[in-house]
Order: sequence, then C-alpha cells, then structure tokens
Amino acid sequence: MKKTTILFDLDGTLLPMDQDLFTKTYFKELAIKMAPFGFDPHKLGDNIWAGVAAMVKNDGGCSNEEAFWTAFSHIYGENVREYSPVFEEFYAKEFQKAQKVCGFAPQAGETVRRLKEMGYRVVLATNPILPAIATQSRIRWTGLEPEDFEFITTYENSSYSKPNPRYYEEVLEKIGCTPAECLMVGNDVTEDGAAKKIGIDVFFLIDCLINQEGRDISGEPHGSWEDLMAYILKK
Repeated sequence: MKKTTILFDLDGTLLPMDQDLFTKTYFKELAIKMAPFGFDPHKLGDNIWAGVAAMVKNDGGCSNEEAFWTAFSHIYGENVREYSPVFEEFYAKEFQKAQKVCGFAPQAGETVRRLKEMGYRVVLATNPILPAIATQSRIRWTGLEPEDFEFITTYENSSYSKPNPRYYEEVLEKIGCTPAECLMVGNDVTEDGAAKKIGIDVFFLIDCLINQEGRDISGEPHGSWEDLMAYILKK
C-alpha cells in the first residue's frame, strides 16, 4: 500500500540535540524558576523524572498530563497543582533558553514542507511527556510552525508514551489511518522502532541516533535526510 502519512519524531530528529545536555539545561532553568516557590532545586529533577516515569507507565486510563500531576502530587501534596500556571509560564519564557544547546537542521523543515507539497499527511509523533506549549516551542526551534502538522502529540492529548506500541495505535486512531499507510521517522531505535510492533514501517535518521540496546540496524531503513527522501520516493 502506498504511504500517505509520515510520522515525525521531534527531539533528535527534526530538532538535532544531545538529549542529556538538553535535559540538563532544561532542568537547571526549571530549578531556578521554581526555587522561590519552595521547590528544592536538588530534588526537583528527580521528582520530574518520577512524573515522567508515571507517563511512560500510563496504561490509557487517563491523559499523560493527569498521570504526571498525580505522581507529582504524591511527592509534593495535592496543593502542588496550584503551581501549574507557574510551570506554564516557565515553558513560555525560561524554557526558551534551552534552544541554545540544540542544533538546527534546515533539511528538516525543507523535508516536511516538500512532503506536504507532494500531498502527504504529516504528523508530529513526539513522545508526549511535555505540555503543548513546550512542544510548540520546540517545533518553532526547527524553523517550522505547529500549523505545519496535521496532528501533534502532547501530554494533554495522549494516554500512552513511547516505547509502548499503544502510543502508536492511539495516534493512528486519532488521525484515522492504518499502519500500512504510515512511515515513522525517528532517531531512537527503541522508542521510534516500537512503531514496527503494530505494522508501521520505520526509517531511522542517524545524525543523532540513540541505540541504547545496541541493536543492529544495518538491514533496516536508515540514513540521512537525503536518504529519507529517496526512500519515500521509492515507496
């Protein structure tokens, strides 16, 4: 079946980055923001990770947003939800400083725009562990706009996370598409490669490749942006 829909990962794919450096910078700025409100900067990072873990384990019973805040409430108490507007303000302002540690790949925007011109549906299938406001910022760092994508996964509209295959099933349910029609483009062999478990073909971009399991991908579609376009055109 001809591909009609291209799913793109964001971090390390459309937006080149060293994931560890990005997270370190992001958490540092968040700790500075939240310290005046009584959040211990030495513990905040670990507690954010506890919230992320809750989203990764989410079984679809609630949104990832609710899974995060429930876990966060278990640590800080139910009143912590009152600080949600402060976190939102952080993502609108101080979070922007994390752009300085990200790269820029002009081919990313060029590829997305070309695919749209060719009639493909384009979806941003980023791991939905951040709010929409943060995801929209990271999209703009690539030179694209949120409006360039038909659908964007965020922690508000998703009930699963990568590498759970149900994440991909949920995306396809929302956009009304079959696995055979889709191609997932990403840089993480485990998280993006999980799309194959429901029958979605996967292409790995290698510029910021993450392969924690050391899997041999030599026999799988992979390469540069140019290689990706050649692969799609052959399909």
